[in-house]
Amino acid sequence: MGKSFVFVNQKGGVGKTTSAVNLGAYLAEAGKKVLLVDFDSQANLTSGVGLDKTTKPGVYELITGQASPEQVIRETSVPNLWTIPSSIDLSGAAVELVEQEKRDLFLKTALESSCDAYDYIMIDCPPSLGVLTLNGLAAADSVLIPMQCEYFAMEGLSLLLQTIRRIQKGLNTRLRIGGIFFTMYDQRTRLAQDVVREVSAYFREKVFATIIPRNVRISEAPSYGQPISQYDPVSAGGKAYQSLARELTERG
Repeated sequence: MGKSFVFVNQKGGVGKTTSAVNLGAYLAEAGKKVLLVDFDSQANLTSGVGLDKTTKPGVYELITGQASPEQVIRETSVPNLWTIPSSIDLSGAAVELVEQEKRDLFLKTALESSCDAYDYIMIDCPPSLGVLTLNGLAAADSVLIPMQCEYFAMEGLSLLLQTIRRIQKGLNTRLRIGGIFFTMYDQRTRLAQDVVREVSAYFREKVFATIIPRNVRISEAPSYGQPISQYDPVSAGGKAYQSLARELTERG
């Protein structure tokens, strides 16, 4: 049975989608079968692997029962890497699901039949702690938390951990924190160094050793519809994500 990870941070712009795409790509290039699930109505993961944001059917049709997993899963340009695309339609689901019974379990139910076909399922959620993110947390085995090296990111982390603990007690008792990793790191700033030191001291083994640097090549890659492993694998960002993917597999 494959392992499922959900990328969560209620703060936007922390590299959550970028990390899902790039980790998924490096795991696929290492021979693992990987499914990326774009569960954000902004559909940035979808375009980040070269698919059009209007691609249908997608994850909205999947969770509403209008399409099966076989109908929505798309190949990407990376061998062993598949994607369930998203679209603006998913923004409506956030409203529609609120009144539904078992509203936090729609994604889990929709993905259950696909779990055995992949080594890794990686779910990208919107930058909030709303119903879509709760669906992602309910569907996954582990949470991966990308964290920008800023003061307010530390404040937001405590709120996120409270939400995770609440999910662990009710919706998903198997959910665990797979790890915290730092993104957009600028070693020239004292603040970035302080954040890494404080979070690492507190969370210890939960923090990945690999740190993703601030790197223009990582920022450029999505506009070409490519993960960094295709766009510029020898860049500092490419090497960092490859190292992080290796560390993730070693953690088991």
